[in-house]
Amino acid sequence: VQLQASGGGLVQAGGSLRLSCAPSGFALSGYHMAWFRQAPGKEREFVAAVSRSVVTYYENTVKGRFTVSRANAKNTMYLQMDSLKPEDTANYYCAASRTASYSARYSDTNAYVFWGQGTLVTVSS
Repeated sequence: VQLQASGGGLVQAGGSLRLSCAPSGFALSGYHMAWFRQAPGKEREFVAAVSRSVVTYYENTVKGRFTVSRANAKNTMYLQMDSLKPEDTANYYCAASRTASYSARYSDTNAYVFWGQGTLVTVSS
């Protein structure tokens, strides 16, 4: 059982990237899914999430710039990142949760049972 994140890279400020997350060993449809990020020397922080019922949640600094989505038929979650800023530079991790109280815990790393290996996003100024 694992999550595979992909799509990171180097982009100039103002540019766009789309990250993908595909699980192996389980069906994405049964899980709430999220993206977190961790910059060097900083704590891992919540970025965006999409519940099993397709309710979305965003961290304030990415609202209006990032869009999280899921395609259960493709067993894949996405993070469309537009208007990227240098402060978005980080390793981005996808995660899966089955917690019953997801609306209250979507930003809590302890609510997630599976994590991907991370994909690096670097935004140059």
